Amino acid sequence: MPKSKKRGSNHQRGNGGQPRNVQPFSDEDASIETMSHCSGFSDPASFTEDGPEVDEEATQEDLEYKLKGFIDLTLDKSAKTRQAALESLKSAFSSKILYEFIMERRMTLTDSIERCIKKGKSEELCAAAGLACLLCVQMGSGIESEEIFKTLGPVLKKIVSDGTASVQARQACATCLGICCFIVTDDITELYSTMECLESVFTKAYPRDRDTNGVSSTPSTVLHISALLAWTLLLTICPMNEVKKKIEMHLHKLPSMLSCDDVNMRIAAGETLALLFELARETDADFFYEDMELLTEKLRALATDGNKHRAKVDKRKQRSVFRDVLRAVEERDFPTETVKFGPERMYIDCWVKKQTYDTFKEILGSGMQYHLQSNDFLRNVFELGPPVMLDAATLKTMKISRFERHLYNSAAFKARTKARSKCRDKRADVGEFF
Repeated sequence: MPKSKKRGSNHQRGNGGQPRNVQPFSDEDASIETMSHCSGFSDPASFTEDGPEVDEEATQEDLEYKLKGFIDLTLDKSAKTRQAALESLKSAFSSKILYEFIMERRMTLTDSIERCIKKGKSEELCAAAGLACLLCVQMGSGIESEEIFKTLGPVLKKIVSDGTASVQARQACATCLGICCFIVTDDITELYSTMECLESVFTKAYPRDRDTNGVSSTPSTVLHISALLAWTLLLTICPMNEVKKKIEMHLHKLPSMLSCDDVNMRIAAGETLALLFELARETDADFFYEDMELLTEKLRALATDGNKHRAKVDKRKQRSVFRDVLRAVEERDFPTETVKFGPERMYIDCWVKKQTYDTFKEILGSGMQYHLQSNDFLRNVFELGPPVMLDAATLKTMKISRFERHLYNSAAFKARTKARSKCRDKRADVGEFF
């Protein structure tokens, strides 16, 4: 996608300041208003049952008009209104490619996000940090994202390192810091600095006493998990000599996290270990880990965990993950996953790719498939090549297929209802007879 060095324009308000008249949105209203203009037209297979063609240009203008209003509302005096506006923008940015629209307003958006992160309370700050991630995902790697990161990076680092800030705020900033730095990868010094900032957070989860048998979960555990996952994401783009240093520094300490009370911490630590082993064997074919027997014993115990004190859902999730982690550590094997989007397929065949995919899926949510189809940056990250152009015949086939599926499900539902009604009628007759 061509990048322009053109600065953001002043398209912050409509004629006569009209966007300022947009009413504050609740979460439900924001979903209805924004997603009705985003989701329906972001999916190339979307359709209407009546079959009329939609005026895409008019729809795009209507969407942009609403987004301008939301951008203005990020400056509103009401914290609730600002947060609703941020959430509405997040919904739009995750479900549709808006590169040109954002390009003209990126400085305004960056200033609004910075203000909300600095002055907003926990929930508003989290929404602003999430929007910052999506802003960089939309812009991709280049001068524009670098400028955004130069503005927001120091603010994010300050909050991540601030022990007085709320855990939720620090958690959101840690994730945002990792993703934005991943996208802006040109400055190696900044990469190392960001990793050190994240290391200073998650290493506090390491037990201080070597004789400690377990790690108790604390209110900060969710922060340690986010910092660890963000750090792991950045490790995947480090030069090999730096990867070796980090592996030597952390590989013998991470197994202690496998004993944490929190299932999500155990899973994060296990997946990070699998990824470190994968990278270590790539850098050194003869890589040897001294405590391999003890580690595999721990992993096997987690892969077959039947502890009655743990929730069934947690045990099921843990066993599934650690079976794969054990295979990676013991057998150097990875169970290939297939991701389908549109007519394309992507194969996740290593832990590095899985970590990257999981991170962006967490940010984009249901919009991940659409961005994999259309976002040049993500397609470059996953080596998918240029976006596939679908011809009218293919689109028509996709629409028909989906429409027919809808009709089939409706008919099946009616048949089930009719059959059950007859059975109920017979039971009623029998009751009356006796």
